[in-house]
Amino acid sequence: MEENKRQKQVGQLIMEELSDIFQREGMNIVEGGMVSITKVMITPDLLEARVYLSFFQIKDPMELLHKIKERGWEWRKLLGQRVKNQLRRVPELQFFSDDTLDHVFKMEQLFKKIEEDRKAGLPPASTEE
Repeated sequence: MEENKRQKQVGQLIMEELSDIFQREGMNIVEGGMVSITKVMITPDLLEARVYLSFFQIKDPMELLHKIKERGWEWRKLLGQRVKNQLRRVPELQFFSDDTLDHVFKMEQLFKKIEEDRKAGLPPASTEE
């Protein structure tokens, strides 16, 4: 189901404010890696926000995601202080890992391997057995 205009506006507002909060709290650069908010999806009733996080060069992304989820009430409180004049109610925050970058890197590696095999004169790998 596609988001309506208000959902998109609220999602963008939350994304911008949470990005700034993460930056100020030092959560955007953790353990030598980076954490960024890639997307925020809002439910039609505007009471729940699904925040998708991208992890770059983080040793254990699931552990960091767990730490972020544990502090969810704190993120919501900080967000509420910033958007109190724009929203009647601050949505509940749910955090998820966005693995889109992992898929992009895997696809790039596959394309490089195919190109190297083609240059070496090897036949394309067959999926038929």
